Amino acid sequence: MRDDPMFLAVAAASLAVLVILMIGIGGYARGGEFNRRHANRLMRLRIIAQAVAIGLILLFVWLRRG
Repeated sequence: MRDDPMFLAVAAASLAVLVILMIGIGGYARGGEFNRRHANRLMRLRIIAQAVAIGLILLFVWLRRG
C-alpha cells in the first residue's frame, strides 16, 4: 500500500492539513500581528486543504473497493 501513488497523495494532503492547522493554532496562541494578518487566510487555506484531502480519500476508497 505504501508504494501506491494514490495513498501517498492522500497522506501528503492529510499532512498538509495538519501543518496548516498547527500553524494556525500556534499563531492564535501567540496572538499579535501574525494572527491579525494571517488568521483568516490560514483558516481558508485549511478548509480548502481539507476538501482536497477528503476528495482524495473518497477517490482512493472508490478506486480500491471491490
